[in-house]
Amino acid sequence: MRQLKLAALDEEDLAVISAQVQDAVLKVGDIRYYPSDRHLVLVMNRFAWDGESTGSRAANERRRSALSFARAERPRALNIRQDAKDAVLSLLAVNFVAGSEPAGRIDLVFAGGGTLSFDVECIEAQLADLGAAWATGHRPSHPLD
Repeated sequence: MRQLKLAALDEEDLAVISAQVQDAVLKVGDIRYYPSDRHLVLVMNRFAWDGESTGSRAANERRRSALSFARAERPRALNIRQDAKDAVLSLLAVNFVAGSEPAGRIDLVFAGGGTLSFDVECIEAQLADLGAAWATGHRPSHPLD
């Protein structure tokens, strides 16, 4: 499978990236904000939902990936212990809340009620795989309520 490289410049593009990073796991310490550049970067192990099928089962793989946001300002964490750098987070979704077009807020929603929100002038995100995939025995599932 080829390495994934995506860019998002609007809400529809961001929804595609959100689908690709659903169930990614990362440590709190893998989140970096660079205020002088207004750049937010997350390095994660994403579940490769885009994996190729083998027989009747889809391959269960993870890939080391980077998700970055340009023009990010005022990051705010809710229910995320920022002092626990080794705490593991599971990313569920990347959402955009429109403000004064094209500006708005991006919410990174994590399992367990954690959220990382930040303001953006406009949507400018990139997702890139950083290396080869590795097999995992666990395929994330989300029971319907």
